[in-house]
Amino acid sequence: MRSDHTMNTTLKYLGLLAILPLFTIGLVGNYNISANAQEVLQCMSGEVTVVHVSNPKSICLNESTANRWAQLGIVTIVTPSEEIEVIMEEEMMEEVIEEVAPGSVLRLSRANVPAIIPLHQGFYNGDSVYFIVTDSSDQKHADIVTEQQGWKVELAPLLANAPEAALSPVYIFKNGVEGSGVHGFQREVFSSTPAQEDYSALTSHVHVMWNDDATPEILDSKDAILAAQANDMVTFTEPEVVMNMPQIVWPEGQMFVKEDKTITDETPYGGGQVLDIDTDGMTVTFIAHRGWGPDGRTIYYIVTDATPSGPASMMGVTPAPTSANLIASSAAVDLFQFKNGIKGSGPLGFQPGIAASAPGDVNYSPMWRIFMISWNDPANASLLETVDDFNAFKKAGLIDINIARPMNADHIVNCPFIDPFQ
Repeated sequence: MRSDHTMNTTLKYLGLLAILPLFTIGLVGNYNISANAQEVLQCMSGEVTVVHVSNPKSICLNESTANRWAQLGIVTIVTPSEEIEVIMEEEMMEEVIEEVAPGSVLRLSRANVPAIIPLHQGFYNGDSVYFIVTDSSDQKHADIVTEQQGWKVELAPLLANAPEAALSPVYIFKNGVEGSGVHGFQREVFSSTPAQEDYSALTSHVHVMWNDDATPEILDSKDAILAAQANDMVTFTEPEVVMNMPQIVWPEGQMFVKEDKTITDETPYGGGQVLDIDTDGMTVTFIAHRGWGPDGRTIYYIVTDATPSGPASMMGVTPAPTSANLIASSAAVDLFQFKNGIKGSGPLGFQPGIAASAPGDVNYSPMWRIFMISWNDPANASLLETVDDFNAFKKAGLIDINIARPMNADHIVNCPFIDPFQ
């Protein structure tokens, strides 16, 4: 049985969750940030303070090791100012959490299920990149990849509205050396990976065509492709298509793999979204989370990357700073999560969230702006299942809805909606 001290600590971290959306109670409940800002570790020159994810405590590491471990999701780098800010946020939320009544409990069946997704292999600077393809702004490309991989790529027309700053170019070959690329030729070549600040899972496409008088060969880097273009060996075209192609493994690292692979309806969001990466069998297994579409239909989604870095680290997904450029773009859609009320399998420990669109809708997108719904009287919360439900309750003054801004930053999460049972 938990001690009173442990229970109080859990309540404190539940308060932090209300500020940092999509953080899991299970992980943050053990997140041992110093209770006093004056106890922040003073590391030696060349070292930084980090928090170890699997055995949460503050430690010092040299900067090189810390950066490498952070890429692997083993630690989170914490500066003194950031730690003090988190402590202050905890203290601010304590009073709010104490007012939340226990309320009812909603238990959805199959709230979390495994989803096996095909992997593709590409190149970055001569090394291998493994990625998935989940969404396309263009029906033609969605159909091509769906047929190729035997797993449905969702049509997301709104992705075509993504600003250039939120995209990462990928080079796709339309002829030349036959291979496993999207169009049946050599593998795709990426211009960045999650190790670079300009990484984005959303890709703009550069089609590469070998000229008639050139001898095709494998080009495994952006520099090699640009050199071939400069020598009049290949020609570029840029179709107006954007695809969601999150990288799972890259030369400098990979997505964090969850240690506890037992999936239940109460499985928390933290500690990683990936259960298994099989580069031999060319599959990756994600946890698919259940929620509601705008009209109450059941939806499932996975989480691949997010911004800012705090929520990304706590969920165990890839940080993607460029996604912040989508905050005011129609390429992103609204997803509503609950910060109090009926307890359940939602990311904050309350009822599952409601999305403003779902696959098949003309306004569907995998890129989500997160809004928080809070009940003014949590003890009298009702189950909300549709957009019309929460709009009516907001109009009646029973709930408040506010955009989430963890770390006082723009918050976008890449949550492709999928069918985990296909």
